Amino acid sequence: MERSSGILLHITSLPGKYGIGTMGSEARRFVDFLVASGQKLWQILPLGHTGYGDSPYQCFSAFAGNPLIIDLEKLMEQELLTPGELPENESFPEDAVDYGKVFHYKYKLLEIAHGRFTVSGDDDLKKQYNTFCTSNKWWLDDYAFFMALKIHHGGKAWMEWDKQIKLREPDAVGRYQEHLAQSIDFYRFLQFVFYHQWLELKSYANSNNIEIIGDLPLYVALDSTEAWANPAIFDFDDTLTPRTVAGVPPDYFSETGQLWGNPIYNWEYLEEQGFQWWIDRIKANFLLYDILRIDHFRGLAAYWSIPYGEKTAVKGQWIEVPGEAMLKAVYHKLGEKSIIAENLGVITPDVEELRETFNMPGMKILQFAFDSAEDNEFIPHTYDKNSVVYTGTHDNNTTVGWFKHSPPQDKQNMHDYFCLDEKDPAWSFIRLAWSTVSNLAIAPMQDVLRLGEEARMNFPGKAPGYWKWRFQQNMLTDTHVRDLRKITEVYGRA
Repeated sequence: MERSSGILLHITSLPGKYGIGTMGSEARRFVDFLVASGQKLWQILPLGHTGYGDSPYQCFSAFAGNPLIIDLEKLMEQELLTPGELPENESFPEDAVDYGKVFHYKYKLLEIAHGRFTVSGDDDLKKQYNTFCTSNKWWLDDYAFFMALKIHHGGKAWMEWDKQIKLREPDAVGRYQEHLAQSIDFYRFLQFVFYHQWLELKSYANSNNIEIIGDLPLYVALDSTEAWANPAIFDFDDTLTPRTVAGVPPDYFSETGQLWGNPIYNWEYLEEQGFQWWIDRIKANFLLYDILRIDHFRGLAAYWSIPYGEKTAVKGQWIEVPGEAMLKAVYHKLGEKSIIAENLGVITPDVEELRETFNMPGMKILQFAFDSAEDNEFIPHTYDKNSVVYTGTHDNNTTVGWFKHSPPQDKQNMHDYFCLDEKDPAWSFIRLAWSTVSNLAIAPMQDVLRLGEEARMNFPGKAPGYWKWRFQQNMLTDTHVRDLRKITEVYGRA
């Protein structure tokens, strides 16, 4: 990975008229901003089909994209919607996503588009659709069936479905597939549209020398297609109830740890299968992205195993996994790939050894660098080139919000270390990140815009209510472009 820099901004946070960022014109406009400011990288969060809580790290599928970020105007261009059907008179908040409102109006329009496509859709588009369904059958059929069943059961998790279909008994599968055929086709159609729009956007970015950094959550959600359709790869008992679930022990973010609740993998079974599921998953991600960040990379060395039913993550234990064997199998089948290891949290020597074995860059967070309470590996003079430096991540407060609450001694440490402007801490941190030896430097869009904690994207361990932030186009000025380009050129990242 050559010396470069970029911006962390999820698709949902883009501006636009219809309540949520999409893969339409505003996304291309953001690519144009990256080009004008000398950036080479656009990092996003997982693109998956989100469920309760709206977290992109808890999705209904490891392969399906989020229908909510489908661009309606593109469907209008394809004559699958008419101008009069778009919600011109709706009043959406500009600075946040109202997921309930967006879901309500958008799915109605997507159903209209599907009906029109089925009855009178363009023949060439239908050929593309049939090709897409055939080539993605290995994951698409299970996903579409899962979503149709979920709607049929009133949105309930698959663990609460009728026993016969919960256990995928053949008679029940056949009966439901026939009964839900139209709904199943609808969810196939949504994925066709999603992939078509995303790959067009990615092509636009790549043609402008912008690479996309995607995010791969290590775990899948318990209420997901994979957990229902392929339970053998998880630590379930005979009733398909989890024995253990995932999380992390107490750390910087939480005194009681984080109880994620994701099912733990049956690593013994996965290894017996040659890790084919992992190979397929990573291959599919590299269709969507140029560079892949593996979230919670330490879970490939050992994972924090929490007994199912616990209320916190305190009562867990570390269990080793064959991560090296899995990654060797992936590299053997897929060849050399650009992968970033998220090595934050409780990191032990075996995690760093695994990362270094595959020459993956790790992450450095400047907000962690000046903590007067402890020594750490985030102070910039300890970095090596094979790393990615961030001012903060989607899990951190914005730099302005974080700085506001920093203890006086920490602020003094900053003054002692670099040229800190207390009136503009976010920009001071961006300059510092760009100046480091790390090959890649990334700043969240909130820091580029100097926004406070009201613009925070997520707070690990907190109740639902995050993942909503959006910026407005008038926030981004020529001054941002000029200043960002200047430091990008000064520090050799342009």
